Amino acid sequence: MSSTATATAIRVKPSKSVVRTVWTLQILLGAFFALGSALPKLLALPSATVAFDAIGAGHWLMYLTGLVELAGAIGLLIRRLAGTAATALIVFLACAFATQLTALHGENAGTPLLFMVPLAVIAWNRRAEVAQLLGIAR
Repeated sequence: MSSTATATAIRVKPSKSVVRTVWTLQILLGAFFALGSALPKLLALPSATVAFDAIGAGHWLMYLTGLVELAGAIGLLIRRLAGTAATALIVFLACAFATQLTALHGENAGTPLLFMVPLAVIAWNRRAEVAQLLGIAR
């Protein structure tokens, strides 16, 4: 497939219902990552510290994880950054999945995988913005 065909394929305009669905996913996931996931880590709530103590890496990793999640949450709410943020959060969750399997003996290992699905939907639907951000769209 030529680069012109690829750029044309990326420019297909989605229906209004798809746009609404993707925005709804972005808002819900942004709220979850900011309030439900990052905030407990950044405030060092017991639920977060217990998990990171079990990992054994120290609290610096908890704060770093909280900052990454907060940045991803903010990125999901900015149209130009949403696809990139979703992709970065997928990579981040893949690392969380591996950590769950190894350091936490598989406890809650499926949770990161569940969040990867709607993030992949966002990343796919925002691929034109990612291409434009990277300067590969024509």
